[in-house]
Amino acid sequence: MGVMMQTFHWDCPREDKKEFQWWSFINEKVPALAKVGFTSLWLPPIHKAANLAGPSMGYDPYDYYDLGEFDQKGTIPTWFGTRKELESLIESAHKHRLSVIADIVINHNSGADSQEVNPITGQSRWTKFNPKSGKFPRDWQSFHPSMYESWDEMTFGDMPDLSHRNPYVYAELLKLMRWLIEEVGFDGFRYDFVKGYGANTITAIQEYRYMRDGKPFVPYGVAEYWDSASNTLNWVNAANFSNSNPVDAFDFPLRELLKGMCDQYGFGLKSLVNGDSILKAQPQSTVTFVENHDLRDEGRPITNDKLLAYSYILTHEGFPCVFWKDYYNFNLALENTPNGIAALVSAHEKYAGGSTSVLYLSDDLYIMQRGGYGDQPGLIYILNNRGDRWDGNWANTQWRNAEMAPVAWWSKTDMAPPISQHTDADGRAQFFAGPRGFAVYAVK
Repeated sequence: MGVMMQTFHWDCPREDKKEFQWWSFINEKVPALAKVGFTSLWLPPIHKAANLAGPSMGYDPYDYYDLGEFDQKGTIPTWFGTRKELESLIESAHKHRLSVIADIVINHNSGADSQEVNPITGQSRWTKFNPKSGKFPRDWQSFHPSMYESWDEMTFGDMPDLSHRNPYVYAELLKLMRWLIEEVGFDGFRYDFVKGYGANTITAIQEYRYMRDGKPFVPYGVAEYWDSASNTLNWVNAANFSNSNPVDAFDFPLRELLKGMCDQYGFGLKSLVNGDSILKAQPQSTVTFVENHDLRDEGRPITNDKLLAYSYILTHEGFPCVFWKDYYNFNLALENTPNGIAALVSAHEKYAGGSTSVLYLSDDLYIMQRGGYGDQPGLIYILNNRGDRWDGNWANTQWRNAEMAPVAWWSKTDMAPPISQHTDADGRAQFFAGPRGFAVYAVK
C-alpha cells in the first residue's frame, strides 16, 4: 500500500521560519523521503485562503483556483508559496515516484467580498464571492440554506457551507477536481470534514472519469470522518456502496488506542489489539496515523514513547501516515539507524505484506506475523509493554529452519540490538524486545 507523509503541521510556515517558502522546503526533502521508502505526500490546502487574521493554513478557502498567482487577500503567494513552486514540488515528487495528495476543503468557504440577504431566512451573510481567478464565483444560492436543500448536516465555525445539491455548485466541484488531477498534477485527495456534507459528493469525485496524458486516471481518496469505528465504517460503506474507486478513512479510533498505550499507565496490549478500530474491522479501508495537525490542543498529543505507536502502524495492515513534525521537528526519523521512523518505513516497504496473524498476546507482550505478499515476504513484530526488563516468548511462525534477523528496534531504556533467531523445523523460535520497546524481524 505504501507510506504517506503528512507534509505539514499547524502554523508550520511560521513555526519553522519558512513563511511563503513551504513548497520549496518540502521539495528539498523529496529525494531523502523517497530513498527511505515513502510513497505519498499529503499537502496542506493549496488554494488562496481568506487570511482574515493573517496568513492561513488554508482551511478557510476563498479562491479555489488561486494557487499563489493572484494579488488578493493580502498576498500573491499562499502562505506556502507560489503556484510555480507548488508545480515544481509536484514534478519533483513524481520524478521520485511519490504520489501527491491534495487537501480538499469543500464544506465551507470564508472571506466573501460582500454580504447578501438570503431571502429564505431574511438574514444577511458573507456569501458574495468574486475571486480574481474568475472561476467558481458564488452567491447566496451556493450556500445553505438554499433553494435545493434545507438541511445542513454540520457547520464549521460561522463560515457559510456550500450547498452541494445546487447543480451549479456540484458541477463546479467536479470541474475543480478534474483541474487538480488533469492540469495541476495531483494524484488523489484528502477530504476535509466530510461530516458536513453527503457521502454522494465523495462518490462522484472518486468515480469521475479523469484523463491524464491521454490515459484514464484513477485518483486515491481518504476522508476525515472523526468518530467511532462503527460510525466511520457506516460512512465509508455508504460512500463506497456503488463506488468503483473506494475511498478510505483515517482511523481515529485506533489513534486513541495508541495514545492509551503510550501515555496511560497500566494500559494493556489486549485493549490495543482487540479494541474497536477501522484497522481491526476493515483494514483495506483504513489510513492509520499517530498524530496530525488537528491534535495540537493540550492533552491531545502523545507525550510518551511515541515510537511504539509508529512501530504498530508501520508493521500492520492499512495505509500508514507519518506526521512531518514527529519525523523532523521532534527528531523521530533517526535516518541511517535501525531505531526510528525511517527504519520502520523501510521495513514496511520491504517486508510488511500479507495478512496479520497474532502469534502471542498478553497485556505485556504482543507478537504478530505478517504472512507476506508479492515482493514483500512478511515479518515478525514484537511489542514489549513492560518497562523493567526485556520480554519475549516462543512463537509458531510460517518460516521453517530460517534465520530471522532484527531490521528495526527501539527501547526506552536499552537500545542493545535484539539477537537474531533461528526457527526450527516446525517454524518455532523465541522473539524478544527491549524494555518498553519493539523489534521487527525478517528472514535474513
